Amino acid sequence: MFTDLLNRLFASDETPLPELDGRHAMAGMLVRMAKLDNLYAVEEIQRIDRILGASYGLNPVEAARLRAEAEKLEAQAPEDGRFATAVRDRLDRAHREAVLVAMWRIALADGTGTQTEFAYLERAAARLGLDGDAAVRARMAAAGAEPLEDSAP
Repeated sequence: MFTDLLNRLFASDETPLPELDGRHAMAGMLVRMAKLDNLYAVEEIQRIDRILGASYGLNPVEAARLRAEAEKLEAQAPEDGRFATAVRDRLDRAHREAVLVAMWRIALADGTGTQTEFAYLERAAARLGLDGDAAVRARMAAAGAEPLEDSAP
């Protein structure tokens, strides 16, 4: 009985995630960023929808649908970098930097940024294949850039 409990606790999820396309991977990263502080604020949801709409030429309903699909994927995905890997494999450096700017904008959308969010952003930058200079540029762009669409990937 104890062995069965340990196996269930430490066994990997037997339901694998579907193959991630670039849109869902990016949306998943944005959703995870927004949920990281355990406060999935309306401002963050709206910002995600605007970023997805601008990035992929989606109308508001299509952007919300993509976000909703990403919310389901994000809930299933472990924190192992698979969203970042899918983005890194599909986008050039400039677009990966734009994704990091978008993530910073999500982190700052609710008016607060936590150490947990900042640490996650550092890991995300590394997983996206970006160096420290790119991470600093992304943070600065997010803190002072308007409108959102200017750096959409």
